[in-house]
Amino acid sequence: MSNMDLKKEFGKVGVLYGGRSAEREVSLMSGAGVLKALQAKGVDAHGFDPAERSLAELAAEKFDRVFIALHGRYGEDGTLQGVLEQLGIPYTGSGVMASSIGMDKVMTKRIWLNHGLPTPRFLALDSKDATPEELRKVPDELGLPLMLKAPHEGSTIGISKVIGYSEMQDGFAHCAKYDDVVLAEEFITGRELTVPVLGKGRNARALPIVEICAPQGNYDYQHKYFSDDTQYLCPAPLDDELTRRIQSLAVRAFNALGSSGWARVDFMLRAADNEPFLLEINTSPGMTGHSLVPMSAKAAGVSYEDLCVEILRSADLDLKPTKDWQPT
Repeated sequence: MSNMDLKKEFGKVGVLYGGRSAEREVSLMSGAGVLKALQAKGVDAHGFDPAERSLAELAAEKFDRVFIALHGRYGEDGTLQGVLEQLGIPYTGSGVMASSIGMDKVMTKRIWLNHGLPTPRFLALDSKDATPEELRKVPDELGLPLMLKAPHEGSTIGISKVIGYSEMQDGFAHCAKYDDVVLAEEFITGRELTVPVLGKGRNARALPIVEICAPQGNYDYQHKYFSDDTQYLCPAPLDDELTRRIQSLAVRAFNALGSSGWARVDFMLRAADNEPFLLEINTSPGMTGHSLVPMSAKAAGVSYEDLCVEILRSADLDLKPTKDWQPT
C-alpha cells in the first residue's frame, strides 16, 4: 500500500505519549519512535502529550484515530480510553475495562485463576494498614525469596525482591510509596519470557517468544531501557511443543481479560519442571529501541514501521460519534 493510501485510510492521527505517570520518560521514547515510523509511512501523524495539553485541545485537534503510546496510569489504565470513547475517537489497544484490569496486577491474577490459568501464589497487602506482624507472616505463606510489587505500576517501578525476613519491612515500605496495595508474590526461579499478542478474540495471535537474560537476573529499569548488558533471545530457545504451549497461554490470558489490539504477556518458566507461570499483561507495551514487541515482530518478519501501521489499523472503528453529534 502506498503512502498516499495510508494517509487516506487513517486520516489525521494523534500519537499520545508522555503523560504524567511514573513511566513518562519511557512513554516519551515510545511515542517518538511511533510518530517517526508512522510519518515515514506517509501517515498524517501528530504528537500529543496529555501532560502538557488539555483534553479540550485533544478534542479540538479532531483526530480521526489515535495511537496510544502512553504507559502506566492515566494512559494505560482505562481513564484515557474512557475519554476517547466520550469523544468518539477510535484508539489503539484494549478498551476501558480490559485496560483497567490489565493495569491492576492483583485483579489480573484473580481473573486468570478464575480461568484456570497458572500464575504464582500471591497476597494483597494494604499499604497503610498492614502490620509488622502481618508482614512477618508473608514469607511463611509464600516462601523465600518472594517479590513485592506496586500492582498499578509498570516498567519495574515499585518492585522489591525479598531474600530474608529482615528485608520485608523495607521492601514493603518501598512499594507502598507507589500504591495503596502491595502485591506479595511467590518467586519463581527460572527463565524470564515475554510474548506479544496482536488481534482480538479468535483472531488474536502470538508473536515469537522473547527470552530475557539480564545480568544476575536483575531486569530492572536501567537494564530494561538503557543498558546493553541485557541479552534477548528471540525466538526463545524452547522446543516446539513448549513454544506452542506458552504462546497458547499468552493468547488465553489476553482473551480472558477481554484485551484487544495488542499487548505483551510476561511469564516465568520454572527451572525445576519447565512449567510456565503468568506474571502480568501490558496493554500498552513499550515501543523504544530496547522494547520487546518490536523485537518479536522483527523475528516474525514485520518491521517496526509495519508493526506501527498494523497496530494503528486495529483502532476500534466502532467508536464513532452519532450522526448528529460532533465534539465542540
